[in-house]
Amino acid sequence: MNKLDRRSFLKTSLLTTASFSIFPALAAEQSATGRTPATSQAGVPGANGDIRYAVVGFMGRGQSHLEGLRKAKGTRLVALCDVDSEVLGKEIKKCQDRGEQVAGYTDIRKLLEDKNIDAVSFATPNHWHSLGAIWAIQAGKDVYVEKPVSHNVWEGRQLVKAARKFNRIVQTGTQSRSSSGIREAIEWVRAGNIGKIKCARGFCYKRRPSIGKVDGPQPIPPTIDYDLWCGPAPKEPLMRKKLHYDWHWVWPTGNGDLGNQGIHQMDMARWVLGEMALSPRVLSIGGRLGYVDDGTTPNTMIVLHDYPTAPLIFEVRGLTSGADSQDMDKYRGVGVGIVADCEGGSMLITGYTGAKIVDKDGRQIKSFEGVSDHFANFIDAVRSRKSGDLNADILEGHLSSALCHTGNISYRLGKTHPPEEIRDAVKSNKDLAETLGRMEEHLGANKVDLKKTPATLGLALRMDPQTETFIGKKAANQMLRREYRKPFVVPEIV
Repeated sequence: MNKLDRRSFLKTSLLTTASFSIFPALAAEQSATGRTPATSQAGVPGANGDIRYAVVGFMGRGQSHLEGLRKAKGTRLVALCDVDSEVLGKEIKKCQDRGEQVAGYTDIRKLLEDKNIDAVSFATPNHWHSLGAIWAIQAGKDVYVEKPVSHNVWEGRQLVKAARKFNRIVQTGTQSRSSSGIREAIEWVRAGNIGKIKCARGFCYKRRPSIGKVDGPQPIPPTIDYDLWCGPAPKEPLMRKKLHYDWHWVWPTGNGDLGNQGIHQMDMARWVLGEMALSPRVLSIGGRLGYVDDGTTPNTMIVLHDYPTAPLIFEVRGLTSGADSQDMDKYRGVGVGIVADCEGGSMLITGYTGAKIVDKDGRQIKSFEGVSDHFANFIDAVRSRKSGDLNADILEGHLSSALCHTGNISYRLGKTHPPEEIRDAVKSNKDLAETLGRMEEHLGANKVDLKKTPATLGLALRMDPQTETFIGKKAANQMLRREYRKPFVVPEIV
């Protein structure tokens, strides 16, 4: 595998310098039904040996948190928190119908004052992940936090520091880490059974249609506390049709599909390489192509993390395989997953439960299957008090999330260039050039003319993996963290 040599890397760089709230409707419900409003469980903390947990944010992925933690033995849901009072009220009603008595909060700060909570899981938008988790750790809670664990590199490292300082159990929501099949396959490959790893490739080919375009600020639903929703992000007018979910595709709150779905595959690709630090060099290419909308994150992207072990090349595609198709592209049978190329064959991971090994001709020679429950693993570690029992300790989550962030930083500091200039910038790197060629073919099939709507060639960045800062790039280092909106500030000293 040829690395991006220093001359071509410099050439690329030059080209691109270029408040507490029991849901109020519950009182009315009590009058109508005679049912007592939900309150936190009283009595001795941890009574009957139960791990008492709360879930923050449950309009989407949080439903899986509720289901997964309910299934774990010896757990008890005691509180819910959501800034949307309507969503909160409906979920509390569902809990009551199940016989669960839970407290309801709209403000996470008040939830964290509840001494009857042992652990908190977070399925909020990305911009709340690190701050919410750090506050929970400081309040003496163990934490399960969704991926990516951070919105930027610096706050992710602060979260790791908090977990270590307060000796809390913090699990990352990268559930592939609880696949025994994937773990065994990676160990088998890293043992050299099919030769040296030449390249780890990650893929996030997942349909992401346009989110539309508005001509002015949109109304905030009256049931939502928008100040709390924004939290550490700027409190700006809503300039997209949907507040929920589409926050993924704007920079103040999201990280694009690289940090949404792609974080899972980025994590597996880094796992394969065995790297426990950020990459020393990173370069991105891509754009938001094929439509014009209110999204700002790329729907088409290539990221090179130039590790010394072997390069990690990541691809994001949000458009279908062609303008008249509803199918997504696949690379050697993989659409969302990873391919690790080795001297004697490849490892293919296409899901969350297992992997298969193929020879150079694509014939399967070995397979690995098996999975355990990621939420149960978290609860087991909460009981043992050993972070080493976690399948996805917060450090792993931070590193993989940060790889998404540094890739995005390269992209955001880049400039658009004609396709021939981008090709020329990467031509010395065979694998990167081949990946770019496939990206161009994909865009052509979607009738995207790169001469009329050119892609962005990101800024080639060098990083000191020990300090997690870029070398000689002030603008890039400024993007490693954000300006926090008081009082929603990630602390300098956790």
